[in-house]
Amino acid sequence: MYSEKVIEHFKKPHNVGKIEDADGVGTVGNRACGDVMKLYIKVKDNKIVDIKFETMGCAAAIATSSIITDLAKGKTIEEAMKITKDNVVEELEGLPPVKVHCSLLAIDALHAAIKDFKDKKK
Repeated sequence: MYSEKVIEHFKKPHNVGKIEDADGVGTVGNRACGDVMKLYIKVKDNKIVDIKFETMGCAAAIATSSIITDLAKGKTIEEAMKITKDNVVEELEGLPPVKVHCSLLAIDALHAAIKDFKDKKK
């Protein structure tokens, strides 16, 4: 059973879309469940000033994508890298054990976008 917060973020996800001139893009997927996430970040003065996502997947995948954008927006790159799957699950007031892997996808997408950003700066 999903929490009310998961259902809220699934029905009305935050920060959906694409950033055309993104500073970093992370794409991840889980073959076991078929979920795919693409996360875009815009960075200014080492802070994530904009973040958007495109996700094809279950309610938990969409909700975790939405919540990761809320958690990361306004944070420095270093602060965003410290966000954990436990933070995601806690913010969503829990996930069914079989859906916790979806929170890992959201974290992986954020880390991939940050890595892409850092690689482009080199």
